[in-house]
Amino acid sequence: MRVLGIETSCDETGVALYDLDRGDQRPAAGLLAHSLYTQVAMHAEYGGVVPELASRDHIRRVLPLVRKVLAEAGCAARDLHGIAYTQGPGLVGALLVGASVAAGLAFSLRVPSIGVHHLEGHLLSPLLSGDPPKFPFIALLVSGGHTQLLQVHRVGRYTLLGETLDDAAGEAFDKTAQLLGLGYPGGPALSHLAQSGDPTRYKLPRPMLASGDLSFSFSGLKTAVATLLRDRFEDSMRADLAAGVEAAIVDVLAAKAIAALEQIGIDRLVVAGGVGANRCLRAKLSEVADARGFSVHYPELQFCTDNGAMIALAGALRLQHGAPEQCGFTVYPRWDLEQVEPLG
Repeated sequence: MRVLGIETSCDETGVALYDLDRGDQRPAAGLLAHSLYTQVAMHAEYGGVVPELASRDHIRRVLPLVRKVLAEAGCAARDLHGIAYTQGPGLVGALLVGASVAAGLAFSLRVPSIGVHHLEGHLLSPLLSGDPPKFPFIALLVSGGHTQLLQVHRVGRYTLLGETLDDAAGEAFDKTAQLLGLGYPGGPALSHLAQSGDPTRYKLPRPMLASGDLSFSFSGLKTAVATLLRDRFEDSMRADLAAGVEAAIVDVLAAKAIAALEQIGIDRLVVAGGVGANRCLRAKLSEVADARGFSVHYPELQFCTDNGAMIALAGALRLQHGAPEQCGFTVYPRWDLEQVEPLG
């Protein structure tokens, strides 16, 4: 069963082809080809994503990427069994590009189109790694706009355990980077700068670290940095502040993830989303996992950010588990993961 996946939720155009038959025993083997085009350079001039520009660029990129992926996989369009696409959440114009292309292809080929929740794709992306987790597991989902802890029972069944009350971890990285004059995209730039800094020079808050629940809050961390910079801003402060912010975010994420494992009684943790590529977060969680005897699983670095591979995989698994065929298409700019239709 070969499923084409199309991702256009924000500023990356991703296309991939997944063969469920080849991935039956080892999921990573099912990925036949994938390609990604990022719009970072285009949006950098504006200091952030411009939705209209993102949508127009997806229109230019998606069909050439589909042709490229099919050619690399040696697969003809007539050999496809389904077309998966990101149905939400995301930028409405960008989502509509992927959804309309997917629906048109599916109609012309007389195969099902499968709408996929963007975060479900991220949750399942570690299955494409060399060390895939087994169900059930706890997932720490940390992307640009989301910070959540979820219990993943199986494909299509998720329970939200805790989430951010304001800024997500990725937003805290980006907003702090902006305060430090690091440009766009801020998160990776801040993490790079932090490597040369002293994380103990400035005493920064660990919001809700001792709250007793699994919720997050990162807006206060950004405010603490802004307060420090209000009276003076020297280049010598940048690296140490970057390191301090990174350490504070990582401490909170790790502590909450460990608390979720203990609360639910599961010994498998999955870290997914763009912030899941952060080297300090990976090092911290791997160190604690070794000490406490639980396993931690990460996506391959290339699948931490938005990509078509995770959408193709999630769409293939949904089709395998009896996801209903869609007539037409609808996109959901806002969409809670718990509202995803459960599978049989």
